Amino acid sequence: MDDTGVILCQNFLDELSEAITLCAPDQLFVLTDENTHEMCLPLLHEIDALTQAHHIMIGAGDVYKNLKTLSNVWQALSDQSATRHSLLICLGGGMVTDLGGFAASTFKRGIKYINIPTTLLAMVDAAVGGKTAINFNGLKNEIGVFQPAFRVLLETEFLHTLDAHNLLSGYAEMLKHGLISNYDTLNELLAFDLANTNYNQLKQLVGKSVSVKEIIVKKDPKEQGLRKSLNLGHTIGHAFESLALNQQRPVLHGYAVAWGLICELYLSHVSVGFPRDVMRRVIHFIHENYGSFIFTCDDYELLYKLMLHDKKNKGGIINFSLLTDVGELCLDQTATQSLIYETLDFFRESMGI
Repeated sequence: MDDTGVILCQNFLDELSEAITLCAPDQLFVLTDENTHEMCLPLLHEIDALTQAHHIMIGAGDVYKNLKTLSNVWQALSDQSATRHSLLICLGGGMVTDLGGFAASTFKRGIKYINIPTTLLAMVDAAVGGKTAINFNGLKNEIGVFQPAFRVLLETEFLHTLDAHNLLSGYAEMLKHGLISNYDTLNELLAFDLANTNYNQLKQLVGKSVSVKEIIVKKDPKEQGLRKSLNLGHTIGHAFESLALNQQRPVLHGYAVAWGLICELYLSHVSVGFPRDVMRRVIHFIHENYGSFIFTCDDYELLYKLMLHDKKNKGGIINFSLLTDVGELCLDQTATQSLIYETLDFFRESMGI
């Protein structure tokens, strides 16, 4: 374990039991969604400490990452007389760890929580770094707090429960981590065969990916500077995600990030000189594995308005995290509306729309 509390598990049951013992909770709660309750919770049945745990189950999917679900979790904690000394274990993907972490961080001004991410996306992104949130008013992660989990336990055996789409969703964040770190890491990620997953190799890649994020979060826990680099691909990616949600055709977060990376690498190329050949390699990889996001020029205005809500913005000016090269960050960059529209044109041309 490192000093951020993140553990790449070697013996998951022992490490979870130890974490619970260290917390010494007066009551224990386990939060799952409908899928992880069925597919993942049984893997925890051998832990004695969980025999008396209270179970809270919520709906599966980002559509449930809202104020109503949050209120239901608070209500369940209250109904079972949870105190400041209680512990919430969040077992699930990014929606569960984001919402569960927020519920724990605000109930009685904060109780301890442990994240057990069960998706690749949650392992390399959502569950690590202390960001908690719910969606609000049609916007992603609009309401939340920074509050790190007591422990984050990364058990890659859970990845065997994922379908290909959810595996790809998490891999997009790993690709982002490669872009902001170094060429060796990026090249290793671009060479990985996603169609024939080698889970032993993937576990090693997960460890490297999480390390990239941990180093950044440790230096800048509340996103005052360096941590903004983790938003590469997200300004436009979140707009794609929100547009899809508004049009009732939701897309997985990682897919939106992958498509956002195409746009923001183009912005990096034209604005600060990111190498064209590297941009083309990454675009080819994304197009081959993630397909395309379909939209028309009629959607540009709404996409632009959605970008105006990005949390990195200041004074109504859209803020981007860009790269001059792999691992060479260029933060707090802006772009005109016309350049953003040009970027959306480039995306559609690159994807053959």
